[in-house]
Amino acid sequence: MALPKDMRLKGHRTFNYIHKNSKKYYGELMTFKLAKSNPEILLSHKIRNTSNNLRISFAVSKKVSKKAVDRNKVRRILQEWLLKNIQKINNHKPYWLLVNLKFGDFCNDKNQLLEEFQKLMFKSRLIK
Repeated sequence: MALPKDMRLKGHRTFNYIHKNSKKYYGELMTFKLAKSNPEILLSHKIRNTSNNLRISFAVSKKVSKKAVDRNKVRRILQEWLLKNIQKINNHKPYWLLVNLKFGDFCNDKNQLLEEFQKLMFKSRLIK
Protein backbone atom coordinates (compact mmCIF):
# COMPACT_ATOMS: atom_id res chain seq x y z
CA MET A 1 0.00 0.00 0.00
CA ALA A 2 1.52 3.32 -1.06
CA LEU A 3 1.39 6.59 0.78
CA PRO A 4 -1.53 8.82 -0.18
CA LYS A 5 -0.59 11.68 -2.47
CA ASP A 6 -1.26 14.21 0.28
CA MET A 7 1.56 12.66 2.36
CA ARG A 8 4.28 12.45 -0.32
CA LEU A 9 7.10 14.88 -0.99
CA LYS A 10 8.18 15.77 -4.50
CA GLY A 11 10.48 18.15 -6.31
CA HIS A 12 14.18 18.86 -6.04
CA ARG A 13 13.61 22.20 -4.27
CA THR A 14 11.73 20.37 -1.54
CA PHE A 15 14.63 18.00 -0.94
CA ASN A 16 17.21 20.81 -1.09
CA TYR A 17 15.19 22.65 1.56
CA ILE A 18 15.07 19.55 3.77
CA HIS A 19 18.82 18.93 3.45
CA LYS A 20 19.63 22.53 4.43
CA ASN A 21 17.02 23.13 7.16
CA SER A 22 16.51 19.80 8.87
CA LYS A 23 17.16 18.37 12.27
CA LYS A 24 18.79 14.96 11.95
CA TYR A 25 18.10 11.79 13.92
CA TYR A 26 20.52 8.91 13.48
CA GLY A 27 19.97 5.19 13.84
CA GLU A 28 21.98 2.14 12.88
CA LEU A 29 19.95 1.41 9.74
CA MET A 30 18.52 4.80 8.78
CA THR A 31 18.61 8.54 9.33
CA PHE A 32 15.70 10.93 9.62
CA LYS A 33 15.86 14.49 8.33
CA LEU A 34 12.98 16.48 9.81
CA ALA A 35 12.21 20.03 8.70
CA LYS A 36 9.38 22.47 9.26
CA SER A 37 7.11 22.46 6.24
CA ASN A 38 7.44 25.21 3.65
CA PRO A 39 4.28 25.06 1.50
CA GLU A 40 5.47 27.81 -0.88
CA ILE A 41 7.92 25.33 -2.42
CA LEU A 42 5.08 22.99 -3.38
CA LEU A 43 3.06 25.66 -5.21
CA SER A 44 4.93 24.93 -8.45
CA HIS A 45 3.52 21.38 -8.26
CA LYS A 46 0.01 22.81 -7.86
CA ILE A 47 -0.23 21.43 -4.32
CA ARG A 48 -2.10 23.77 -2.01
CA ASN A 49 -3.41 23.72 1.57
CA THR A 50 -0.61 21.52 2.84
CA SER A 51 0.76 23.59 5.69
CA ASN A 52 -0.90 21.42 8.33
CA ASN A 53 0.07 18.02 6.94
CA LEU A 54 2.92 15.67 7.68
CA ARG A 55 4.69 14.75 4.44
CA ILE A 56 7.16 11.90 4.12
CA SER A 57 9.61 10.54 1.58
CA PHE A 58 11.68 7.35 1.72
CA ALA A 59 15.09 7.20 0.02
CA VAL A 60 16.52 3.71 -0.38
CA SER A 61 19.87 3.76 -2.17
CA LYS A 62 21.42 1.08 -4.32
CA LYS A 63 23.86 0.43 -1.48
CA VAL A 64 20.97 -1.26 0.35
CA SER A 65 20.30 -3.59 -2.56
CA LYS A 66 21.15 -3.55 -6.24
CA LYS A 67 17.70 -4.92 -7.03
CA ALA A 68 14.88 -2.40 -7.33
CA VAL A 69 12.48 -5.14 -6.23
CA ASP A 70 14.21 -5.36 -2.84
CA ARG A 71 14.43 -1.57 -2.43
CA ASN A 72 10.72 -1.22 -3.21
CA LYS A 73 9.91 -4.01 -0.76
CA VAL A 74 11.71 -2.14 2.03
CA ARG A 75 9.91 1.08 1.07
CA ARG A 76 6.51 -0.67 1.11
CA ILE A 77 7.21 -2.23 4.53
CA LEU A 78 7.91 1.21 6.02
CA GLN A 79 4.93 2.83 4.29
CA GLU A 80 2.60 0.09 5.48
CA TRP A 81 3.77 0.48 9.08
CA LEU A 82 3.37 4.24 8.85
CA LEU A 83 -0.16 4.10 7.48
CA LYS A 84 -1.17 1.52 10.06
CA ASN A 85 0.31 3.31 13.07
CA ILE A 86 0.04 7.02 12.39
CA GLN A 87 -3.21 8.48 13.53
CA LYS A 88 -5.11 11.40 12.08
CA ILE A 89 -4.28 13.20 15.32
CA ASN A 90 -0.55 12.98 14.53
CA ASN A 91 -0.99 13.88 10.86
CA HIS A 92 -1.59 17.55 11.65
CA LYS A 93 2.07 18.24 12.42
CA PRO A 94 3.52 20.66 9.85
CA TYR A 95 6.74 18.76 9.18
CA TRP A 96 8.48 17.20 6.23
CA LEU A 97 10.40 13.99 6.83
CA LEU A 98 13.05 12.38 4.65
CA VAL A 99 13.99 8.83 5.65
CA ASN A 100 17.38 7.75 4.26
CA LEU A 101 18.19 4.09 4.59
CA LYS A 102 21.87 3.39 5.12
CA PHE A 103 23.72 0.63 3.35
CA GLY A 104 23.35 -2.88 4.65
CA ASP A 105 21.49 -6.09 3.99
CA PHE A 106 18.35 -5.96 6.10
CA CYS A 107 15.78 -6.71 3.43
CA ASN A 108 15.05 -10.04 5.12
CA ASP A 109 15.04 -8.69 8.69
CA LYS A 110 11.71 -6.89 8.74
CA ASN A 111 11.50 -6.75 12.55
CA GLN A 112 14.84 -5.00 12.99
CA LEU A 113 13.92 -2.48 10.29
CA LEU A 114 10.53 -1.70 11.83
CA GLU A 115 11.93 -1.48 15.39
CA GLU A 116 14.44 1.13 14.34
CA PHE A 117 11.85 3.05 12.29
CA GLN A 118 9.48 3.12 15.27
CA LYS A 119 12.28 4.15 17.64
CA LEU A 120 13.23 7.09 15.42
CA MET A 121 9.58 8.11 14.99
CA PHE A 122 9.28 8.35 18.79
CA LYS A 123 12.66 10.04 19.13
CA SER A 124 11.68 12.71 16.59
CA ARG A 125 8.31 13.09 18.40
CA LEU A 126 6.29 12.49 15.25
CA ILE A 127 4.26 9.90 17.12
CA LYS A 128 3.57 9.57 20.82
